[in-house]
Amino acid sequence: MARILAFDYGTKRIGIAVTDPLQIIATGLDNIHPKDIIDFLKKYLLSEQVEAFVIGDPKQMDGTPSQSAQHVRGFSTTLKKAFPEIPQHWVDERFTSKLAQQTIVQSGLKKSDRRNKERVDTIAATIILQYFMEGRG
Repeated sequence: MARILAFDYGTKRIGIAVTDPLQIIATGLDNIHPKDIIDFLKKYLLSEQVEAFVIGDPKQMDGTPSQSAQHVRGFSTTLKKAFPEIPQHWVDERFTSKLAQQTIVQSGLKKSDRRNKERVDTIAATIILQYFMEGRG
């Protein structure tokens, strides 16, 4: 089986998570600046098979698109142009950053380490990927 990659898109960095080849476990992979994401993925795809991309869909509490939705849609279009053969799936990402922060607090990390926004983005991407995997049954 191939892996699945998930993205928590932000204009400063994109948190990335990945499944194991059997698609059982979701783990954080990296944080990449948006301008570097396509090059990163091209290199990654040279060594790993990827079956699908999962993108966090930013929504407001009432279900309407959030302010960042236009940026995420642009990212999706860029991915589709660069990797047209890889299907995209969308997952509601409401609360993923809050859950990521709670996870970090509960992990017992020092306060200075808990402020690391890159860590939050990677964990948020992992939560998005986990939601997707659970939704597939």
